[in-house]
Amino acid sequence: MTAAPAASDAARWRPVMWAALAVPLIAPAIAMPFTHEVDWGPGDFGAAALLLGTLGLTVELAMRRLRDPRWRVAVIVAALLAVLMIWGAAI
Repeated sequence: MTAAPAASDAARWRPVMWAALAVPLIAPAIAMPFTHEVDWGPGDFGAAALLLGTLGLTVELAMRRLRDPRWRVAVIVAALLAVLMIWGAAI
């Protein structure tokens, strides 16, 4: 029987995860003034924020609700693959 991660564990990984999910939104915003190859509009940022936010919430829920580490990994990997497939199809 495995226990849920302690609150101190969550306090360490949560900010790192959300920061990592913000990078794909910040990078185009920084690059847009310097190059014409990156041309995102408000809809692009909104769609990316929705997609990455959904991924973040899925990871949060998996870590909070699922006790078995194998199920956690399976749900997180499935969510990540779904995001990568949607993002790849949009390119």
